[in-house]
Amino acid sequence: MSGREEFNSPFDGDYEDMFAESGGNLPEPENRRPRQLDEKEVTVIGVFEHQEEGIPPAAFVLLSDALGRQIVIWIGRFEAYAISAVLEGAQYDRPMTHDLLKLMVDRLGGSVEKIIIDDLWQDTYYAKITVSVKNGANAQEIDARPSDAIALALRAKAPIYMAESVLEQAAVGDI
Repeated sequence: MSGREEFNSPFDGDYEDMFAESGGNLPEPENRRPRQLDEKEVTVIGVFEHQEEGIPPAAFVLLSDALGRQIVIWIGRFEAYAISAVLEGAQYDRPMTHDLLKLMVDRLGGSVEKIIIDDLWQDTYYAKITVSVKNGANAQEIDARPSDAIALALRAKAPIYMAESVLEQAAVGDI
């Protein structure tokens, strides 16, 4: 992912000017303007751990699209556990955080319609969760970390999408 010659900023306009105008503070992702994403559905293949000698283990979630392109998203240990738990069908006496979030959305009359991993900027992925009330009415997009969005989507049995531009930037060979 690093070392690519081309990248797309999640912010429209000249980034250096925006950075200078903001006094050196990065603009918030919520300020991104809507754009055509050409969404492609992806599937969670699994959660894995990468271990190198002398370096603490690191977890990642592996996604794949219908064309077989694979995407690695590095995630934290707790997020890896949250995704693994739902993939393995684990049941708990009390709701875990993502189960609680889904339960709250359900009880308030809403539903998780989809998630989309819509940007990759400076090796950081960005995602949105689309929540609606009453069969798609009043849909709201909520910014989220991809790992949290994936954990919630799996629990809600909601589709997971990725912008084509992100797929093009992030797809890797065989893992």
